[in-house]
Amino acid sequence: MSSAETWRSLLASENRSPDEVVTHARVRDVELPLGAGRAALITLDNGHDHTRPSTFGPRGLLALNDALDQVAERDDIVAVAVTGKPFVFAVGADLKGVAALENRDEARLIGRLGHEVFRRLGELKVPSFAYYNGAAMGGGVEIGLHCTYRTVSAGVPAFALPEAFLGLVPGWGGTYLLPNLIGAERALKVIIDNPLAQNRMLKGRQAYELGIADAIFDSADFLEESLTWTARVLTGALAVRRPEPDKGKGWDDAVAMARWNLDGRLHGAAPSFVRALDLVAAAKDRTRDEGFAAEDEALADLIMSDELRAGLYAFDLTQKRAKRPAGAPDKALARPVTKVGVVGAGLMASQLALLFARRLEVPVVLTDLDRERLDKGVGSAHGEIGKLLAKGRISADQANRLTSLITGSLTKDAFADADFVIEAVFEEMSVKRKVFAEVEEHVSADCVLATNTSSLPVGEMAAGLRHPERVVGFHFFNPVAVLPLLEIVRGGRTDDATLATAFAVGKRLKKSCVLVKDAPAFVANRVLLRLLAEIVQTVDEGTPIEVAERAAAPLGLPMPPFVLMGLVGPAIALHVNQTLHGAFPERFPLSDNLARMVAAGKTGVYRPDFTLDPEVVEIFSGGTAPSTEEQVLARALDALAEEIGIMLDEGVVAAAQDIDLCMLLGAGWPFHLGGITPYLDRSGVAEKVTGARFLEPGVASLP
Repeated sequence: MSSAETWRSLLASENRSPDEVVTHARVRDVELPLGAGRAALITLDNGHDHTRPSTFGPRGLLALNDALDQVAERDDIVAVAVTGKPFVFAVGADLKGVAALENRDEARLIGRLGHEVFRRLGELKVPSFAYYNGAAMGGGVEIGLHCTYRTVSAGVPAFALPEAFLGLVPGWGGTYLLPNLIGAERALKVIIDNPLAQNRMLKGRQAYELGIADAIFDSADFLEESLTWTARVLTGALAVRRPEPDKGKGWDDAVAMARWNLDGRLHGAAPSFVRALDLVAAAKDRTRDEGFAAEDEALADLIMSDELRAGLYAFDLTQKRAKRPAGAPDKALARPVTKVGVVGAGLMASQLALLFARRLEVPVVLTDLDRERLDKGVGSAHGEIGKLLAKGRISADQANRLTSLITGSLTKDAFADADFVIEAVFEEMSVKRKVFAEVEEHVSADCVLATNTSSLPVGEMAAGLRHPERVVGFHFFNPVAVLPLLEIVRGGRTDDATLATAFAVGKRLKKSCVLVKDAPAFVANRVLLRLLAEIVQTVDEGTPIEVAERAAAPLGLPMPPFVLMGLVGPAIALHVNQTLHGAFPERFPLSDNLARMVAAGKTGVYRPDFTLDPEVVEIFSGGTAPSTEEQVLARALDALAEEIGIMLDEGVVAAAQDIDLCMLLGAGWPFHLGGITPYLDRSGVAEKVTGARFLEPGVASLP
């Protein structure tokens, strides 16, 4: 019995996939130009508006199979083409349905069904064409890989194989067909590198330049141009030539480099990436049937894994909860923002100025204490605009407009008509209070005053102002243009209109906003500093730095703890640690060794060649109670569980999901772990430390 027949039987006998939004495959005939003949055009459409992308569950795959039955035996057509509804080609598997598969046999069966249906496009009596007219991800990309030829619209906003990011592999032909089409090195950029880079997406032109598509056309007349191109191919007026992929040393070198990168980034903590890489490595010598069978087995294993549940949980958080922030006030209360002020002209301030100008498209004025610093800050923002222009990310007109929007002033009366002023000055309470007092003398009574503090109390900063209700925390993460998290902090007297304005601005900045209570270090920094404090303490006690560094490897974090300290800066880490020690001395002990390291002017524990700095090693020497890697990790996880439990009891955020969202988007916590709380739940640490799980059983893990 074929996979299609097996699924029809399953769907007929049980109430399977009741929530599947079925993607239909509608067939119509089109007369090709240039006298090329008649083609059958299959349009993928789930019957919803364009905001609901087409996906494939069992019913959708069977619908496509039925459409292929209609065209397979016809003798009056010269080609079969597949395209999508407006704005969307197809975005792959129905992930909700995948997570609901009940056992390994069913997981393998969904892999086989996808292969069985999609491969028919490459086995028809006539050539097949994929017209990537809109967003194409996962199985949506793979449908086209099975076709004989492919075109892509220049307007495609997202083109990707994101499966490894979620805990799967491109299992409907992607790991076999793509490297055999464009070579291992290019294929691994799509299958491994982009998912590793927080699920980076390709644009339509990039897909064409990689060789995935054979032709690219403007979106306005994409279908017409694709049909004409098809006619030229069929009549012989155009020959499609593709370079043969290097199946020798180049293939092996690309795989070796990707494996080295994975080992360094994830330390084996994300099985899906390793499995996808292994499949690409073997695709060089396998037949198509062997490659597809191997993908089926990989899907069977990974679909039933905790990693997939964790990845889907994380994906759901970033796609849904991040867009509907818990506790945010009525957006109707938000005030318009037509001008922004930035106090300070350092690196962070210039990044903020550019972000506000690009996203809000309003004038932004920076202030600082002297002309030299002010000119440097404004010049830095203008320089970044020049880089965007050079990379082709903005036009010359856009560059000129942005440059004109960002200006500087030595006096704060330039804020008189501003609706939103954010400070980005030295992380010292007295300095920030002085700044806000000065700004208040010049702005209107309802101008929002925002602080980018990473740890200081917002309420204390507002104390003494005539209008403390308009002060709000607006904590970005560095680099500002890259990291999507924005912690919005409600001070004790912050009113709803101010908060609503902050959320509206955050949304316009294209940030994922989380409402946070005015508590020391807020969320992401508090969790990270508790982890770092515990690990530093083990080094103070005599654990070698390299042992403590390796201990965190199973977490698969973007960088080890001491590398992170070097990026943030030991002085900043010490400052935030001091803030947290002042609030919670029993849980955030001060490290005298860290203080001595900062006093010595050390910028990290490593030298430029990434060997340990012997002077730093000497500073941390003297401890007499070293721990093993296992002991360090256990202590760190216990500390994290304790701190998160306390934060939830304190109401720092609305729910554990918000802590996970902050760690995923602000601290680079790996998607394959689903966030910190699912990891602590699955490992049993949460119940051991707090007496209960952070999430309901079955959320982000197998029940």
